[in-house]
Amino acid sequence: METLKHTLNTLVTASLGAITADASANANVITASKPEFGDYQANGVMAAAKQLRTNPRALAERVVAHLLLQAPEMFAKVEVAGPGFINIHLQDSLLTKRGAALLQAPELLLPKATHPQAIVVDYSSPNLAKEMHVGHLRGTIIGDCLARVLTSSGHTVIRQNHVGDWGTQFGMLISYMQEVGSTHGEVAAKLADLEEFYRAAKTRFDDDPAFAERARNSVVKLQSGDPEMLQVWAHFIDESLRHCEAVYRKLKITLRREDLKPESFYNNVLESIVKLLNERGMLSISDGARCVFLPQFIGKEGEPLPVIIQKSDGAYLYATTDLAAAQYRAHSLHAERSLYVVDARQSLHFQQVFAVARAAGLVTDAISLEHIAYGTMMGADGKPFKTRSGDTIKLVELLEEAVRRAYALVSEKNPQLSEQEKQEIADVVGIAAVKYADLSKNRTSDYIFDWSSMLSFEGNTAPYLLYAYARIKSIVRKQELNEATGTITAVDSPTERALLLKALQFAESVEAVASDCFPNALCLYLYELSGSFMRFYEACPILKAEPSVRSSRLALAQLTAITLQQGLDLLGIQTLEQM
Repeated sequence: METLKHTLNTLVTASLGAITADASANANVITASKPEFGDYQANGVMAAAKQLRTNPRALAERVVAHLLLQAPEMFAKVEVAGPGFINIHLQDSLLTKRGAALLQAPELLLPKATHPQAIVVDYSSPNLAKEMHVGHLRGTIIGDCLARVLTSSGHTVIRQNHVGDWGTQFGMLISYMQEVGSTHGEVAAKLADLEEFYRAAKTRFDDDPAFAERARNSVVKLQSGDPEMLQVWAHFIDESLRHCEAVYRKLKITLRREDLKPESFYNNVLESIVKLLNERGMLSISDGARCVFLPQFIGKEGEPLPVIIQKSDGAYLYATTDLAAAQYRAHSLHAERSLYVVDARQSLHFQQVFAVARAAGLVTDAISLEHIAYGTMMGADGKPFKTRSGDTIKLVELLEEAVRRAYALVSEKNPQLSEQEKQEIADVVGIAAVKYADLSKNRTSDYIFDWSSMLSFEGNTAPYLLYAYARIKSIVRKQELNEATGTITAVDSPTERALLLKALQFAESVEAVASDCFPNALCLYLYELSGSFMRFYEACPILKAEPSVRSSRLALAQLTAITLQQGLDLLGIQTLEQM
């Protein structure tokens, strides 16, 4: 089922095109900013009038007349406002018909893309030398949300976890691992705390020249394919991945082992990348390093900024690996979009990598390379979120703290619940609160991490949305009729109509996220939908209404619950039947 917005834009654009004889005209239909402006507004008439050098209001009136002749059954009222805006008020019967259809076939809530694409979503990407910390939270949950949204829209989504598993620090870690134990059990025990293991290895490296020399030799052996080194390295990587997967399970992240495309995957093609750049005449030597200089990248002092491809000692850099990854995604995966969900501080890096990839012909014009940048999670002091001692906070510890706080909150509000029920609710609410607090913010902005606001039952928070869903399910459980027997037949009150219209706009918000990759747009929609339900619930009796009205309102409540559940699922948030 097409969205209302898409249907209206097609109709109004057809009327505008018929009057102006301009096939490129676009009515630019948007959701109305205020109820008094109608349900939707068409804002494209003024641009068309400017191009034709005609009066925009007169043109808008002609478009309205033509539109009402073409589809009179859809509109309660269509009027011209201001210099040429068109305000569209839809028939209640159109809304109830669509609502009833969605209730009978909830899968239609998320229509499939007209032109599905193969889309790579590169996200999470922890460094396997260390445990995941709070800095990995945003990229992991934003990327997973986008992967869920794009999949639900019918695209072929290829998840890529570009983990750091290669490089000089692994020689140090492998050498230390060889020292501490040879059996699987000994190594697993030592790696139970990856951070502690890394610090111990680094101390050995800094304090013992002989150990440092062995570590450097281990790197050389590893990168040259020494079987023994590769076996020890693989053991370390496997144990490290277990730490990541424990976090993914807590966060309900959909990444799997088969989604791994680590740095080491591209190791064998890096030399060919350098060779190709050299053949294209793009490489220059700067301080012994092989670099690419592109004219559009200039420093503050007017100096050209290099893209370092290979260091003077022969080592490759992130840029080299990212160029190989771009080539692989374009030519082996045949992706049409490649989304890189990475910290905003890497913006220049990706601008340069994308530019070099295109200039060198490593990718074609068929693929869109997009850096999905996100800001930093800050503490109350306005600095990156850390412990009081200044250490980086382990992500698993943050999530455990969220569940503990949620448990205390649930125990306070519902002391009559059993311990098992409290824990089950706390597990969902705690994780949901952390994820939603992040996803509800504009991803390009930094934000302040605040326990009290994210666990509040008021405002745009996960507990508020989860409570709204649980409340609806409680109402539905109280009815005597079977859930599936009711249908939406009428919307007699303004709040009832507003709720139905909002539910019908779910797909529009999902389409926006699929296109622009801002999950906060979906969060805002779900918050507004919950608010619309609360106003409807206060103004319109449900269970005490006469049977026909009760059945219709229960059906509307059920449609709202289904929409909330689907929307929260796209955010990676589990719902609760009771709270």
